[in-house]
Amino acid sequence: MSAVAAAPAESAAPAQEPARHSALGEQVLAVYAYTTATLLGLAAGFGMLVMLFWASTPWAVMLPWALLFVGLWAARVVLAQAFRRVVRRGAGSVDWERWHLYWKALTLASGATWGLSGWIFYQHGQGIQQTGLIVVIYTFCIAVVPVLSNQPRLFLAYVMLGFAPLIVRIATGGDAFSYQLAGMLLIIITLTTVLARNYRQALQRVIDLKLQADGLLDQLRIEKQAAEEARREAEVANRAKTQFFTAASHDLRQPLHAMGLFAEALRQRTHEPEVANLVNSINASVDALEGLFSELLDITRIDSGGVQVDPQPVQIGDILRKLRLHFEPTAFEKGLALRLRGGQHVVHADPLLVERILRNLVSNAIRYTNDGTVLVSARRRGGRVLLQVWDTGLGIRPEEQARIFEEFYQVPNTPAVAAHQRKGLGLGLAIVKRLADLMNAPLTLRSTPGEGTVFTLELPPGEKPRAAPAAVPGKGPLGLTLHGRLIVVVEDEPAVRSGIEVLLQGWGADVAAFDSVAEATDWAGRSDPSQVRPSLLIADYRLESGRSGIDAIVALRERFGAALPAIVVTGSTMSTLDREAQEKDFHLLIKPVVPNKLRAMIAFKLGVKAGA
Repeated sequence: MSAVAAAPAESAAPAQEPARHSALGEQVLAVYAYTTATLLGLAAGFGMLVMLFWASTPWAVMLPWALLFVGLWAARVVLAQAFRRVVRRGAGSVDWERWHLYWKALTLASGATWGLSGWIFYQHGQGIQQTGLIVVIYTFCIAVVPVLSNQPRLFLAYVMLGFAPLIVRIATGGDAFSYQLAGMLLIIITLTTVLARNYRQALQRVIDLKLQADGLLDQLRIEKQAAEEARREAEVANRAKTQFFTAASHDLRQPLHAMGLFAEALRQRTHEPEVANLVNSINASVDALEGLFSELLDITRIDSGGVQVDPQPVQIGDILRKLRLHFEPTAFEKGLALRLRGGQHVVHADPLLVERILRNLVSNAIRYTNDGTVLVSARRRGGRVLLQVWDTGLGIRPEEQARIFEEFYQVPNTPAVAAHQRKGLGLGLAIVKRLADLMNAPLTLRSTPGEGTVFTLELPPGEKPRAAPAAVPGKGPLGLTLHGRLIVVVEDEPAVRSGIEVLLQGWGADVAAFDSVAEATDWAGRSDPSQVRPSLLIADYRLESGRSGIDAIVALRERFGAALPAIVVTGSTMSTLDREAQEKDFHLLIKPVVPNKLRAMIAFKLGVKAGA
């Protein structure tokens, strides 16, 4: 009999097709979903009563009752099939009120049939038959609780129609036992009604919670959509910010580059102390702006998610050669020894990020080391490879070490660095920390004030190491004289070309300046290599008609020999030219090139000593 209250079975299928339309529609779909379980329960109850009273009930009573029951059962089948067909045609064509009325009528008819069963069969049975009759009828009163509890009037009517005739028939027995049994059944049916009310209240709470959950889900969906839109807008804004910084960095480097060159040329033409101080201030400002552009661009790329980690086997020697290419001139100028060790090791990491981390650390080490050595080393410790940058510089006090990785933080009361060295903007180590975190590579610091500092980056080992060429340290004094040297300049920006020409002439050089590769090539073709031989070529990377400074290097070396030293000046901070610089044997300078950097690079390339 519990099948009557079972969850919806096959008949639930057609009810799944319509979308949510109305509260009444949902209720009608729910009650019709129990049709199959109801039919099975009715058939089982019918069979049990027939089995109990077949022998004891006259045919004149049993046959009409059975025909009535079968007719009611068939009517439910016809109604369920008709409803299924209507629903399949579409929810918009369903008269929910009418179909609900049909269902209620058949439900009350079913209750009346059970009441009639109790009235006519109780007097024809004895003992077990009467007990079975009571159990069957009461079971159907209990079974309709899940279906009718949310319709209290209909439930009460069904119970009264189904159970009241049985109670009255029992009470007509006239003896004490009959009265006691009728009273007990009345109490039971009353408790059942209370149970239905409690069930209805619990169901209502569940429905309220479901509606609340649906509302929260809708709100969450709206907020999620708003968050997605905000994220997309933030990504667009970050890309726009990155593009802006990139464009601003490139465009502003050109006038800054020219300004620094003209300022140094002005220093060469006057010996007044006040003018020299002004030139120093201009050069310091240009250098600071160049560092600010580069570091802000790096921070912007990291924050906007523009930096992707691509781990792969990395030969440490390849990175050390790039570091030597970039920092030997600066170390040479300051009189420092730049030592590179451990190139035979291989790590599994992103080569560009590792190189960027080491560049920032080496730059800081050279900046704050006035005498001694800067050492970049790789060594195996357990299952890790330690990349370390050592210096014999100023050191960092213990109370400041926890904050040096914060953005724009600069250690207070730091002793002044050399006049031509930029102190920094407090972004270099913040960039180092973020890049290390992107690679999940631990970064640690040890420092002793007055003795030096060591930064350690831990990376997993990579493939079997290959041989790497040894690093060559450089040392050199300050000062520069270029008397008798011919320097070729290829630069398509008139202001920059004029500034570098005046500056080089102030240092005593002979200058042949051109605005295109074609002009430089034409000049080289007319020159006799036995009488005219340039000492150095300085070329801008981006030149006319899509050509580059590398084209100028190739053209002049074809004429004057492959040993012609070359420097390429570029406004891009990307390191994509590093490999080509190694292959074609030239050095890179990033705009704006302040005179001390240019002087250091020229001295390094030509091996020029101070004096004369």
